Amino acid sequence: MDAFFAAAVEEARKGLAEGGIPIGSVIVHDGQIIGRGHNRRHQRGSAILHGEMDALENAGRQPARVYRESVLYTTLSPCSMCTGAILLYKIPRVIVGEENTFQGETELLRSRGVEVEILNDAECIGLMQEFQRRFPELWAEDIGETTV
Repeated sequence: MDAFFAAAVEEARKGLAEGGIPIGSVIVHDGQIIGRGHNRRHQRGSAILHGEMDALENAGRQPARVYRESVLYTTLSPCSMCTGAILLYKIPRVIVGEENTFQGETELLRSRGVEVEILNDAECIGLMQEFQRRFPELWAEDIGETTV
């Protein structure tokens, strides 16, 4: 497993251990992780702290050039909000752990020139399937669904 993707999976495990949704993300620039995070909506009572948003926040303010030269790793296909941030900051490449348990906006990313690689990682799929089975209401809330 790629070390950067492994770091994103580690973040997903942290989120689950904290009682949150197991989605992790890291942002890599010049071979270094500059931001890492995991879904903290439940833990922090936040409306926006998905894994990708947390990683961006933890990367801190960066020059536009840094984002345009970065790769974002995420364990789950990015939702509309996270896709918007990827497009806004012109992150050119996104590595996705899986999109079996949630079909995010990978086609939108591709249509806007972002290189998207889907890994279909068994651990990511298993973490999300188990979470969705055990906590359907929390999952539905996270993706903006009104019913389970």
